[in-house]
Amino acid sequence: MDTTTAPLRVTLLVGSNRHGRFGTVVADWLLDHLHDRDDLVPEVVDVAATDLPTTFAPTPEATAALAEITPKLAGADAFVVLTPEYNHSFPAGLKNVIDWHFGEWRAKPVGLVSYGGMAGGVRAAEHLRQVFAELHAVTVRDTVSFRNAGASFGGEGRLTDPSGPDAAAKTMFDQLVWWGRALREAKEKRPYGGS
Repeated sequence: MDTTTAPLRVTLLVGSNRHGRFGTVVADWLLDHLHDRDDLVPEVVDVAATDLPTTFAPTPEATAALAEITPKLAGADAFVVLTPEYNHSFPAGLKNVIDWHFGEWRAKPVGLVSYGGMAGGVRAAEHLRQVFAELHAVTVRDTVSFRNAGASFGGEGRLTDPSGPDAAAKTMFDQLVWWGRALREAKEKRPYGGS
């Protein structure tokens, strides 16, 4: 298959690990959209399912957790990172998963989806842009954010008014595909040389 048009493998990184988290509702909504596209093939890494120490000690537990996580990140052509906003930034568990990896992010695009209170998690998304720039990843311009997320979703995890979020997701995914294909093609022609 032509790699310029082959579907992109995209890893959805679910960034919340709090008890009673709302992130799974948004993650399910995202996965529905990802499965509807024929240019993206999703896989999930859920921070709540990881057991990585913050000490970066190569314990047997850390090694086992990395054996589950690292191949999903390394094999991805692109990422969608779903983050809540906690105290004007993103969660420590998400940062920990990001920090355990380096080369897995390089020269790959990242789409950001956030949720929270009045700000919709946009401060967390903006902080993530700085982190991913340091890791040589490219964050796409457009994001999806859910202001007052709990009120945005009704029963059974359905949006009460899907028109805005659906349009924002389409725009973000379209940009992710463009960047993912462009970067995949560029890396096939010459290795990324950033240090």
